[in-house]
Amino acid sequence: MSSTSEEGPAVTARVEVQTSMGRLVIALFGDAAPRTVENFLNYVDRGFYTGKIFHRIIPGFMVQGGGYDESMTKGPTELPVQLEIAPGVTHVPGVVSMARTSDPNSATAQFFICVGSPSHLDGQYAAFGRVEEGYSVVEAIEGVPTEAVGGMSDVPSTPVVINSVSRL
Repeated sequence: MSSTSEEGPAVTARVEVQTSMGRLVIALFGDAAPRTVENFLNYVDRGFYTGKIFHRIIPGFMVQGGGYDESMTKGPTELPVQLEIAPGVTHVPGVVSMARTSDPNSATAQFFICVGSPSHLDGQYAAFGRVEEGYSVVEAIEGVPTEAVGGMSDVPSTPVVINSVSRL
C-alpha cells in the first residue's frame, strides 16, 4: 500500500526505531528505491539492528548506524545492494540513506540520517526514506560528544543503542 506526500515519493512502508535516546518513525520509499528498501527491510525483519549502535556522528552532516554493536564489533551482512537513486529525493535533514564505501555498489546494512543538507551526496548515495516522527531524537543523537575509537573517529563517547527496529 502506497501513500503519497507533498514532501517526496510515495511511502510504501514505515518502521519504528527504538533507541536508547527515544523513538523514531522512518517512512520508506519502496516505489522509488525498491531494491534498497527491500534490502533494509530484510535486515529489519531478521532483527539485525537490535543491539547495534549509532557509531558515527558528524554534527551538521549526519548520524550513522546499523553496522556495529557497543563493543564496535561489526555484524555479518548480506551481499551489497546496487546503488539506486530515488528520483526527486535529495539529502536534506531527516532523509535516510544507505552508507557505503567508495564503491557505489557496496551498501549493506549501515544507514545514515541527514542532519544537514549535504547536496554533494545527491546522485551518489541511495536515499530511501525520511524520518517522519522523532526528528528531535535525531537532533539529540547529533549532540552526543564523540571521540576516536581504534581507527574510527566521530564515535559517540556514550553509546546510542538501537534497541529495536520493526515494521509498523
